Amino acid sequence: MPVGAIVAGSARRFGDRVAFRHGEVELSFEELWRRACRCANGLAARGVGRGTRAALRMPNCLAFPVAYYGVLLAGATVVPVSPLLPDSEAAARIDDAGAVMVLTEDDVAELCAGADERPPDVIVDVTADLAHLAYTGGTTGTSKGVELTHRNVVVNTVQHACWHHGCLPGLDPHGGIALDQVGSAEEWPVRLGTGAFVNLMPWHHAMGLIAGLNLPVLAGMTTIIHDRFDPAAYLADVQRFRVTYLAGAPTLYAGLLSCPEIDTTDLSSVRAIGSGGAALPHRIIDELRARMPDAVLCEGYGLTEVTMGATNPPANRSGTRKPGSVGVAMFDTELRIVPLDGSETAGEVHIRGPQVMRGYHDQPAATREVLVDGWLRTGDIGMLDEQGYLTLIDRAKDMLVYKGYNVYPRELERLLLAHSSITAAAVVGRPDDSVGELPVAFVVTAAGHTADPAELMEMVNEQVAPYQKLREVHLVDQLPVSAAGKVLKRELRRRLTDS
Repeated sequence: MPVGAIVAGSARRFGDRVAFRHGEVELSFEELWRRACRCANGLAARGVGRGTRAALRMPNCLAFPVAYYGVLLAGATVVPVSPLLPDSEAAARIDDAGAVMVLTEDDVAELCAGADERPPDVIVDVTADLAHLAYTGGTTGTSKGVELTHRNVVVNTVQHACWHHGCLPGLDPHGGIALDQVGSAEEWPVRLGTGAFVNLMPWHHAMGLIAGLNLPVLAGMTTIIHDRFDPAAYLADVQRFRVTYLAGAPTLYAGLLSCPEIDTTDLSSVRAIGSGGAALPHRIIDELRARMPDAVLCEGYGLTEVTMGATNPPANRSGTRKPGSVGVAMFDTELRIVPLDGSETAGEVHIRGPQVMRGYHDQPAATREVLVDGWLRTGDIGMLDEQGYLTLIDRAKDMLVYKGYNVYPRELERLLLAHSSITAAAVVGRPDDSVGELPVAFVVTAAGHTADPAELMEMVNEQVAPYQKLREVHLVDQLPVSAAGKVLKRELRRRLTDS
């Protein structure tokens, strides 16, 4: 089915239930559908249709889902572009994608004005037509355009919706996508059409488009839009709207847990906590579980090249979740570990499934490098246990080599984050002609806390092999991160080479 079938089915099923709320302004599922259809017809009247691409360059706002579904209902491809990108970089992506139109928040009302509320009569080839041309975060190098078909997007949305809500997918009598919640309320307490969550995930990112937009629409959840991170305001809305689901990168949870208001906020409505983009420190996991004991915490794994996600821990209440693991392969998804450097357990993670991208836009060589016999070579290093649970060790590109030994920064970062005063840590390599690379740490301390770099280095080095030892620790006010909350290690490496 095309992506438009998600909003079509939910509009019929959930009707006047609030789909999105921004401030005091609300948008129901039915009104979302009507506005998206008007937007689609407005776009069609301007020549935007099947085979064309339209860039969305706007923050999270009520206009975004209208424009997003409008572009797709018109048969065109969505090109998400962060409004925070410098104009030159945004222009380069828009030009690379060949977008015929750039939509901002102000454009949507004009497109909808006077347009028909019936969806355009467009036939979409779900396995060939692109729904998203999404650009990678570029955390380790140049950003690439990832080609995702309608089938990629719908499948990954359905995979997550069924996984987290105990459902089977199906169609309503009119061809819209519907879910049948066969799982019990005891195992999956958040029922379809009852959930709510505060969204901070940027919709111009893979995690935001699936977990923060399509998934809640399909499940009938009410999304409270926050366009900037204000921990006190976030917690206030969790209590006010009896939020059932928290989702975001580890930086979200670190910020919430350090906010004084968390001690007086009623968190008893929360039943699920989702995290992705980076590993959650164990002490944050422990504190989240202590504060929200009725919530299931799922730390999943994915990347733009698999639309969003490939693994998750079991989301039912009695499911087995292993600290430090990102769970098991989701429905219809296969994982394998290809050993590196003679290791019998650790290796590169390969993924095969219907959510794997078609390829990189206009980059056939790069596509051939990562798509081999149907398998996606992720560039991540991990291990699978006997039950199929995946534990990530590091990014292959982040791995350091010291005198021929592999050094995994993630292991050193985990030890640093165990310190009570440290809220964020990143380890990169300083090039050294005699040994290869020297492990160097950048750390952020919690507000009101201090730390001694020498003591931190000693704490870590007492717990690791000689070749893994940190050689420098730098205290910084913050780490450079992408909009998705991922640390931009290339920026840290640049600081070392420039110093």
